Amino acid sequence: ERPDHPYLFPDVSFHQRCLRALKTETVYNPCTCNGRHVSGAKTPMKRSESRILTTHTGSLPRSPELQELLRSRLDPKAGEAEEFRTGVDEGVADVVAKQVEIGIDVINDGEQGRVQYATYVKDRLTGFDGEQLLRARPRKDMLDFPEFAAQSGVSSSATIPWPACTGPIEWKDKGAVQRDIERLKAATSGVQSEEVFMTAASPGVIANFLVNEHYPSDEAYLYALAEVMKDDYKAIVDSGLLLQIDCPDLAMTRITQFSDLSEEEFIKVVEMHVEVLQYALAGLAPDRMRLHLCWGNTEGPHHYDVPLREIVNIVLKAPPQAISFEGANPRHAHEWKVWENAKLPDGKVIIPGVLDTTTNFIEHPELVAERIVRYAGVVGKENMMVGSDCGFGTSAWGRRVESRIAWAKLEAMVEGARLASKELW
Repeated sequence: ERPDHPYLFPDVSFHQRCLRALKTETVYNPCTCNGRHVSGAKTPMKRSESRILTTHTGSLPRSPELQELLRSRLDPKAGEAEEFRTGVDEGVADVVAKQVEIGIDVINDGEQGRVQYATYVKDRLTGFDGEQLLRARPRKDMLDFPEFAAQSGVSSSATIPWPACTGPIEWKDKGAVQRDIERLKAATSGVQSEEVFMTAASPGVIANFLVNEHYPSDEAYLYALAEVMKDDYKAIVDSGLLLQIDCPDLAMTRITQFSDLSEEEFIKVVEMHVEVLQYALAGLAPDRMRLHLCWGNTEGPHHYDVPLREIVNIVLKAPPQAISFEGANPRHAHEWKVWENAKLPDGKVIIPGVLDTTTNFIEHPELVAERIVRYAGVVGKENMMVGSDCGFGTSAWGRRVESRIAWAKLEAMVEGARLASKELW
């Protein structure tokens, strides 16, 4: 038996669907895998047992050549596919080698083959064949400072045209994730790292960028996405890779998609998005998954960001064992204090960002170490690893941090973790 799809079975209430999902698939206990049909439960996620482990959020700088190949994917031409595949293969091999050289512990493919971290799914799914337009919603914080918004001028996800969802969502290229998995496994074969992860977009963040013009409600659209994307999530976990599910929708959309709502109304949206995640991730081992949330990888005011304290307990109900979040930028660096009062469930791991991914300042390793020791003092050193606030290439040519500086920042993180480990152990 499977939980009913809300669009196909509209007579089933939202509450009933959630309860049925919990009963028929798995129990959402982040510390155990006592539900039926659990995938990927054999090897638990690596933890900081003898030193602080390092990772990052997912996207890494791409070469100018690969950027141009990705630009061509916005309007693909016949005969370009082989050149594109070769370029991505080379890009992934390159970023894997760089991560290993620097000494990052938990590595990935740098999202080298994706134009953008969420909208890549439009090429894999049906329903996104409509006109491509600039669909970015104004950021509420930028409206208060139009002069800054006018002069920022950085290419980003907001300046790339995307289609809307104009038809039923089904698989068009179900094998794409397997090709990604095989490419990453080939690139990491024989290299030394603690673990390898792969990112995948959550239903909520897909819905933020690829707006709904087909389904009768936001909830129906999210569940339609979850019904299909759950296959990708399972494929990644079953492959032995760690799944990182990207969920900026749990915070970022407060000042974009849902800027018209009150904070209380937005909290209800977050609760619904987490319930959709529970459905999409049902049956997968929590200790083979991590979740990333952020407030938008944008240099800007951010003065309307929802505070972490208001959403943290809801986010912790999501199945993934580890939670990655921004902890370095000036708007959220103080929120390490939230963990003094938030109850971290047994077995859960936090991955605070110790690098600001919107500035070209290179953090001093001693500052990184200070941040690590501060978090360790609150949640325990074994219950954390560290990463970056967000990605260094969330869209292919929307880089805010210069490529070589991005790698230098990651080097500083590794050195800072070494210094902190020396103090903590």
